Amino acid sequence: MQPLEEIRVMDMTRFAPGPFCTWILADWGAEVIKIEEPGGSRRAREERAAQGAPSPEEERRNAAFDVLSRNKKSLALNLRAEEARKIFYELAERSDVILEGFRPGVVKRLGVDYETISKINPRIIYCSISGYGQDGPYAGLVGHDINYISIAGALGIIGTPEGKPVIPYNILGDYAGGGMHAAIGILLAVIARQKTGRGQYIDVSMTDGVVALLAPVFAEYFTRGSVARPSQTRFNGGVPYYAVYQCQDGKYISVGCNEPWFWENLCKALGREDFVPHQYTEGAKRQEIFKAFEETFKTRSRDEWFDYLFPREVAVSKVYSVDEAVNDPQVQQRGLMKEINDPLVGKVRQVGTFLRMSESEAKIRSLGPTIGQHTDEILGSLGYTSDHIASLRTAGAVG
Repeated sequence: MQPLEEIRVMDMTRFAPGPFCTWILADWGAEVIKIEEPGGSRRAREERAAQGAPSPEEERRNAAFDVLSRNKKSLALNLRAEEARKIFYELAERSDVILEGFRPGVVKRLGVDYETISKINPRIIYCSISGYGQDGPYAGLVGHDINYISIAGALGIIGTPEGKPVIPYNILGDYAGGGMHAAIGILLAVIARQKTGRGQYIDVSMTDGVVALLAPVFAEYFTRGSVARPSQTRFNGGVPYYAVYQCQDGKYISVGCNEPWFWENLCKALGREDFVPHQYTEGAKRQEIFKAFEETFKTRSRDEWFDYLFPREVAVSKVYSVDEAVNDPQVQQRGLMKEINDPLVGKVRQVGTFLRMSESEAKIRSLGPTIGQHTDEILGSLGYTSDHIASLRTAGAVG
């Protein structure tokens, strides 16, 4: 039995953080029902208007390759319709978790907020993911990952001293700050409910989450007054023993020799034992080491350096592009890339499950659904007849 079997999650979220959160829960056994707008989100509708509607085959293929939708069901509900809200309430009464990612105030206007649902089901765990949280001067401010990591201080320490900040994809705010913290909060609430019998409300702010990820950086500021700057601190490329170097073939290799013994191994391997006593030296000597290492690494290709340094106990790795990471032997050995057969699409490659536990297992039970694929099934489980479902569909309440 998977750890989250018999936990039903209603997922109203649309973009990165929410789907990432419920992806984790679904892989570990939760029944996740995506509550989607008939016809798709506003952004999806605008894209279709600009690019043309995908064929049913393209739609199925897109859904199958949508890794964050796997192991989930899709119920298309128009929550602006009274009949759809009634269905939502019936399903909420039989669910454990509700997740939403709208701007603060939207779910209240729709009549599906925590206060309303908790009266129907006091055991409900209701989680809201937003950019800045449900209160504060920025609560109503629109934004995306780039904005949240800016306010939290993360973007300001990524890049080079002489250049503008470098945007690190949307992994910090959306996935780690939002989605992963939401999953942690939900699991904590499930444990708490086992003790109290009551559900609760979870307010997840992506900005809060990024601030938490930067706790050691803020600790340095609080204790020593030191302000992290791009490429000037220990963990963002400001020291020779924790940096990225370009190689002869134009590719890069990363060095993470924090420990003195790894630093010593690196210096010896590069033929610069004279640098061993100067690991923590600053100023001109540090720049001398940087320059020497930069010149040395340009004498061989990335893969040659890795093969040379690997057996010499040096903390070093190749800097991969995505297509290279897919085929790395370590990634393959850990089963991080999976191939699933879909009866309509054929072979589908996805990132596999992560975390390894001795007594529990994450599973890929199904690929992503198309919008409304499970509407009839879910409504049927609530007691709706096929004729009633057809009338609701005609009225635009469901899709």
